[in-house]
Amino acid sequence: MRDHSIAEFEAAARAVLARLPAMFRDQVADIVLRVDDFATAEQLALVGIADRWELTGLYEGVALPDRSQWDHETMPPVITLFRKPLLEEMAQTGVAFEALVRHVVIHEAGHHFGLSDADMHALEQSVGK
Repeated sequence: MRDHSIAEFEAAARAVLARLPAMFRDQVADIVLRVDDFATAEQLALVGIADRWELTGLYEGVALPDRSQWDHETMPPVITLFRKPLLEEMAQTGVAFEALVRHVVIHEAGHHFGLSDADMHALEQSVGK
């Protein structure tokens, strides 16, 4: 299994966002996309996960449906992919790099849109390969 670089993860994730349907793509322009080797202790605590190998992606921000006109976020929303856990998942499952990145990015972007799991799955199918 190849050890994909942070730059390769970033490029693959940006390609996923670029393939979103226009109605979604226009609303992710303000999202910061990051790739780190592992989640921080604070990020793990935020989602109630103790093992840093178990978190592959994270959305941090206020979902669009939860925002109001009076909200003035000082920080843009962030989608972070965690490279080492993703590499481990690819090794264990055999899922291809692009497919796994697509799945995680769509899932985290789905949190931004306030989508259900079923809606996230449908969005992932619409983005395709």
